[in-house]
Amino acid sequence: PKKRGRPKKDTTAKDLKGSRFALGKAPEHLTKKQQAQLEFIAKADKRLYRAYLLKEKLRLVFQCENVAIAKKELDGWIKWAQHCRINVFVELQRKIRRHYDAILATMEHHLSNAVLEATNRKIKLSVYMAYGFRNIDNMIDMIMLRCSDIDVRLPWDYEAT
Repeated sequence: PKKRGRPKKDTTAKDLKGSRFALGKAPEHLTKKQQAQLEFIAKADKRLYRAYLLKEKLRLVFQCENVAIAKKELDGWIKWAQHCRINVFVELQRKIRRHYDAILATMEHHLSNAVLEATNRKIKLSVYMAYGFRNIDNMIDMIMLRCSDIDVRLPWDYEAT
């Protein structure tokens, strides 16, 4: 197994500098310079390019509208990741296998925990803002106001009549 670290000797870190954004973007959003950088990576560092292709294929799996096609694509991705010899993707495919049914249900019903995560973030930010409050009830009230749909109008928000 190949160790982590710098790329092969024929490809220097300087050659790969600045390619992080090209590797992270979807291919349809790449600039000409980023496309050229990816073409260079495809020739110079096969392992890094394989990791990019694995990332892209998994992204496309979650964009499939048809659940049957998505399931077939996900199964193909799991097989590819299982044999790719890139430890991060091997671990990821194991996690995906453990949560396979839940992932398929998410694809089928188009559900996400994004709203829950956003609310959790609001609560954490409110707790941070409430640092130093002497009364815990005031902090809880602030969290309830921030996380609810109540529109609180302050005196200076009213239009002058």
